[in-house]
Amino acid sequence: MRPRPPVQGRGILSGTGLIITGLAATLVALIFPIWSYADRSGTAADLLNAETVSTQYGPLSALDREFVTKVRLAGLWELPAGQQAQQKGTTQAVRTAGQHLVEGHTFLDERVRDVASQLGLALPNEPNDQQKGWLATLNAAQGVEYDREFANILRLAHGKVFSVVAQVRASTRNSLVRTLADDANTTVLDHIKILEATGYVDFDALAQDMVAGSTPPITNSPAPPAFTAAPTPAAPVTPSYSLPPPATSPPPREP
Repeated sequence: MRPRPPVQGRGILSGTGLIITGLAATLVALIFPIWSYADRSGTAADLLNAETVSTQYGPLSALDREFVTKVRLAGLWELPAGQQAQQKGTTQAVRTAGQHLVEGHTFLDERVRDVASQLGLALPNEPNDQQKGWLATLNAAQGVEYDREFANILRLAHGKVFSVVAQVRASTRNSLVRTLADDANTTVLDHIKILEATGYVDFDALAQDMVAGSTPPITNSPAPPAFTAAPTPAAPVTPSYSLPPPATSPPPREP
């Protein structure tokens, strides 16, 4: 009996075979990412919880601790800078700006030390190297040069801190850090406005510095130990000067 010749168009290379092969390949492609990423870490939730510790006031993140440290560092150099401006400023506007710095950071420093105590955080006791350099520049300047250096250095520093305050206020899950961010936001905005009112701020140079990312260096505070019972919160401190009212929008016009 003669063998039957093969029928053309059958097998894996036939039209039906190609369709089945394509569907199988598509199924494998859909299943593979699920399998390959099933046990991987590094998700948004993992990043959010990285270096986060629990406290009775809510989770305390690494960004929260960095913010508390920055508030303390700001007071360590801006308070003496404000005192100096009250003596060396050649205009009333510069001396007034110095007064606002002194009163604002006296208020914030008391607040941040209270918050750090309740959260078990260690705080720095002296400015960082960049802040010491800024103070040295102000110490060497005289007359109108001093006024200009004071207004621009302090305005740049406050602009950098202002963005950090906004980020922390928007994301923190810790109630103490949240209220500290509220106080810092009000105080820093007041300082920004009063520094600009001196008339010495170079906004073109300021914009270039901000784009260049000349952020004051971060000094991270160590992670706190396991949380223990905190002392009774101190009564809130109120600054002696009048802070600017919150911005309001006009009521909508009637049609």
